[in-house]
Amino acid sequence: MSHLEKDSFGAKLGMWLFLFTEMLLFGGVFILYSVYLTRYPKEFGLGGHQLDLVYGATNTVVLLTSSLFAAMSVTAIKRGAKKLTLGLLAGTIGCALIFLGIKYLEWSAKFHHGIYPNSPKLIGGPPGESIFFGLYYLTTGLHGLHVIVGAILMAWTGFLVQREVVNVGDNVTLENVTLYWHLVDLIWIFIFPLYYLIL
Repeated sequence: MSHLEKDSFGAKLGMWLFLFTEMLLFGGVFILYSVYLTRYPKEFGLGGHQLDLVYGATNTVVLLTSSLFAAMSVTAIKRGAKKLTLGLLAGTIGCALIFLGIKYLEWSAKFHHGIYPNSPKLIGGPPGESIFFGLYYLTTGLHGLHVIVGAILMAWTGFLVQREVVNVGDNVTLENVTLYWHLVDLIWIFIFPLYYLIL
């Protein structure tokens, strides 16, 4: 095994270990959600009906599209298609910005209607509803932070591709960033039905 192959293997292994810790983090949040769901099923259902399904579904499509662009960028760099790689990375970042924009609109609407952590409306309502929205803001806020980090990493990787530091022969950085992005998308695939499709 060459020195480059060893470095590549080590980098990929490190990324998988990091992704495992991320899964533990969100797994803990999802377990917390399931515990409270069994305690307040009615209130969670009522809370879910107050979320905008169109926003949630649109963001799901946006993130799935971004994942496709990210995967295609890896294929493109391996074929030596630098311009296509940069275009696909730009598309991924664009999808991230659209996602964050929609999430901003959604949060703003909720705040406008007095639905935010420790708001008088939630404090005066049933405790289960307050817990639902507390978990909603925690989960989607944490996920949104990961989207921001992912977009920054994509932009940084695009800079490396432009400088040809990441190229057809050495593209493990792009592969690792793409793996991270796929995890961010996968987490949303769990968030969407838990919060937006709850009955």
